[in-house]
Amino acid sequence: MKIESKSLFQTHFSSKEFSKRRESLMNQVEDEAIVIINGKRKEHELETFRQSNNFFYLSGVEVPGAILTIQSSEATLYLPAHDPQEERTEGPRLNSDRPDQVAKLTGVSQVRHLSDLEKDLSTAKLVYTDQPNMEEICPDSETRPLSPFLRSMRIIKSAEEIEVMRTAGQLTAMAVTEAMRSTRAGLIEYQLGAIADYVFRLNGARGGGYPAIIASGSNAWYGHYFQNNSQLTDGDLILMDYAPDYAQYTSDIGRMWPVNGTFTSDQRQLYGFIVEYHKALLKRIGPGEMATTIMDQTAVEMKAVINQMTFTKSHYEKAVRDALEFRGHLSHSVGMDVHDHGNYREQPLQPGLVFSVDPMIWVPEEKLYIRVEDTILITENGIDNLTQMAPLELDDVEKTMKSDGMIDMLSHLKIS
Repeated sequence: MKIESKSLFQTHFSSKEFSKRRESLMNQVEDEAIVIINGKRKEHELETFRQSNNFFYLSGVEVPGAILTIQSSEATLYLPAHDPQEERTEGPRLNSDRPDQVAKLTGVSQVRHLSDLEKDLSTAKLVYTDQPNMEEICPDSETRPLSPFLRSMRIIKSAEEIEVMRTAGQLTAMAVTEAMRSTRAGLIEYQLGAIADYVFRLNGARGGGYPAIIASGSNAWYGHYFQNNSQLTDGDLILMDYAPDYAQYTSDIGRMWPVNGTFTSDQRQLYGFIVEYHKALLKRIGPGEMATTIMDQTAVEMKAVINQMTFTKSHYEKAVRDALEFRGHLSHSVGMDVHDHGNYREQPLQPGLVFSVDPMIWVPEEKLYIRVEDTILITENGIDNLTQMAPLELDDVEKTMKSDGMIDMLSHLKIS
């Protein structure tokens, strides 16, 4: 039986990419150590399987229950045997019955059956792993945690990762833009999520990379509002934060827009300020800069802007001044997880770093939460905004909302 590679091994990364990651990892651990990393197990037969991120990061293999070991430059992939019954019901998977073909496809040194693992590791003396109860397999070994090494490695993205994340960012921006066009009073928040899911899947994503935040009116006050079941009301703002799971990577975004397509004067004042704050932050971000310095310098600039503004309500002025004291506007890393591993803020920004810029305002007197967010890549010469295709400026948002969206075009599919 010949293994058909197209359907059995991911196609977004070269096998050399995974080999480089494994080599980089082994350069950080002690000589003669063995790295053991377990793939995710399938919990039930109807589960839509998604491999654990760290296992995928080192192997690209999406077989449930697979195990990878690495010693020196040798990577061994442990797989289940070919199961004709499982293949008949779920389709073919990589298995241990064709080791040479699997090794060539994945770039590992050798392929063995899962039952060989315990015997192969019986003499191990030093093991790096995050798997519990390894003493049952390696009774004479010292065990050390693996995850700190992988957290560090995943902060800086390779050229192949960056290309995947560019696509994820484009899909994110496309989905949010299409949701803007489709927004109408009377819709339910989750209907805008359905629009995004269509855009994601149409372009090869598996769906959402994290639970969608589609929060209209006061729902936006709750930072991680996932219910998405309220009806859109004329006069309200809506916050959308949603990105795809594309090739095991995601993106991040935040945009707000008026349900009726026109910002009120108060909305223009607050959202307009946060847009200017966002642009001022982006202007200062670049390789070699420190996150704290960027936020401090931008706060000084925006205080001068505030001093020139006339606010319709005194608590609006207090809210924007308070926002400048918050130090989380340069937010989390982004990668295989939307809140990805690693703290980048304590060292100069490096090329290959991907993170979110997420300035925000809280107005507790009205339960208002205003923010925008983009996913930013640090390059050798500056930055790339991976989600910049989504309208940001107030006039651009209003112009976008004047055009028909997918919900208008597909109204014949809605049950009345």
